[in-house]
Amino acid sequence: MADPVKHPEFQKLIDYLIRVPSVHSNTTPSRGFGCGSNEHVWWVKFSIDIDHSFAWNAVQELGHVLNYLSLTEKLPTAFMPVSPPPYANGGPRDFLSWVIECPVDTMTPNLVAEWLDGRLPRPVDDLSQWALDD
Repeated sequence: MADPVKHPEFQKLIDYLIRVPSVHSNTTPSRGFGCGSNEHVWWVKFSIDIDHSFAWNAVQELGHVLNYLSLTEKLPTAFMPVSPPPYANGGPRDFLSWVIECPVDTMTPNLVAEWLDGRLPRPVDDLSQWALDD
């Protein structure tokens, strides 16, 4: 995984995502995130604790904003699960990851962080703001 320190353009987005309930981080230099870019796309990869009580709320909120906010405000981003072959590695607790991708020339990671901050529950790390009636 790429070290965010070596990719400072991702720092604001990673700092924001770490505050989302159920998004996993650790104490390594990468904080458990992968990030990078090529000439066409940038990406941030991370894990969600599927046993966290708000895991699927986080997936739903991120998917809503990043994949299809509205007919008039569709972002150029994609939020999706990624996994190596489960039969060769193991189940989702250890091997399911999530990635945010975006074409390089359309939106920066900082701008994505701002869009998320403006549309996810606020403050994002306050669990009481995530409580929804099912």
